[in-house]
Amino acid sequence: MVVKVYGPHCASTKRVLVCLVEKEIEFEVVPVDVTKGEHKNPEYLKLQPFGVVPVIQDGDYTLYESRAIMRYYAEKYRSEGVELLGRTAEERGVVEQWLEVEAHNFNPPAYDLAVHVLFGPLLGITPDPKVAEESEAKLVKVLDVYEKRLSKSKYLGGDFFSLADISHLPFTDYIVNKMNKGYLIKDRKHVSDWWDDISSRPSWKKVIELYPPPI
Repeated sequence: MVVKVYGPHCASTKRVLVCLVEKEIEFEVVPVDVTKGEHKNPEYLKLQPFGVVPVIQDGDYTLYESRAIMRYYAEKYRSEGVELLGRTAEERGVVEQWLEVEAHNFNPPAYDLAVHVLFGPLLGITPDPKVAEESEAKLVKVLDVYEKRLSKSKYLGGDFFSLADISHLPFTDYIVNKMNKGYLIKDRKHVSDWWDDISSRPSWKKVIELYPPPI
């Protein structure tokens, strides 16, 4: 049965789509236009009670939260496609560590920066230059840590591409290609090399070509 993925054009959903492509899993997408409030429709709220994307339906199984969905498919189809979790408990631990870093240290300021530079009007939010400035300052500190990490390993989880890298793709793409903030990445040699590597993967190129962002 083909996996259904809701809200393909949104950033968080793209994490899931890249994972599915890397794992060679067939899927179909179900449009959810957040600019029209479709993520708050009663029928959608039955699938995702918090009213955000993505959601997947895998037969009778429904799951939301993009990082949880990625973990699910990387584990369920471990023997297929690219290994994204690590082959040992130690490797898995490092991948999980950097997934948590992305979720708690990188994503919050990256999201706030995107909202107050790119998406405010679409979301009914008045952009606040002070929030944008503070978010960028937080990202600088986070990316300095990344630079040290990536001076010692090719990818965040080690010497192999993993869910930790996938999780960074959507908002780093906004930073580099949509917000004129590419210097945050390019001014750090190892972060820049890492970004050039992961953003050139066929899976990511396919996803952004098929499902461009809503702005």
